[in-house]
Amino acid sequence: SLAVLQALEDGLKKADADPSVKAVMICGENGKFSAGADIRGFSSPKRQGGALGPIVSLIESSEKPVVAAIEGVALGGGLEVALGCHYRIAHVKARMGLPEVTIGLLPGAEGTQRLPRLIGVPAALGMITTGKHISATEALKLGLVDEIVEENTTEAAIRLANKV
Repeated sequence: SLAVLQALEDGLKKADADPSVKAVMICGENGKFSAGADIRGFSSPKRQGGALGPIVSLIESSEKPVVAAIEGVALGGGLEVALGCHYRIAHVKARMGLPEVTIGLLPGAEGTQRLPRLIGVPAALGMITTGKHISATEALKLGLVDEIVEENTTEAAIRLANKV
């Protein structure tokens, strides 16, 4: 939603400007990272602000480490947010993917650029062109996530943020 996008942007800018903040952790709520955009908003004739691509670029360009704590699902724009982060930790039951192709859309927040850089072209093409969801275990093997945990994902992400 626009409110979530604005909160992400405001929170990251505030964290970057605050010298007492050493790292940033991005997580979802209620056991879900993000299922991506609400496609009903795509047909709005005048969308005011809230473009995901620039926000993902803002995350990626942060001088402070940004860690994604992925629980549940990171799909579509949610995965693109995670791809903008410097580190990604996923719960063992998490699933990731870019499913928008199944309804005729391409990932719109540079997931088609970031994913191949991270996991290689063949694996990325498979995910991008089929909309296939992958498990956290497969994501770890591909290099999409840095660590998988069976415990509290946000606590593990905070530990990693403190370490880096």
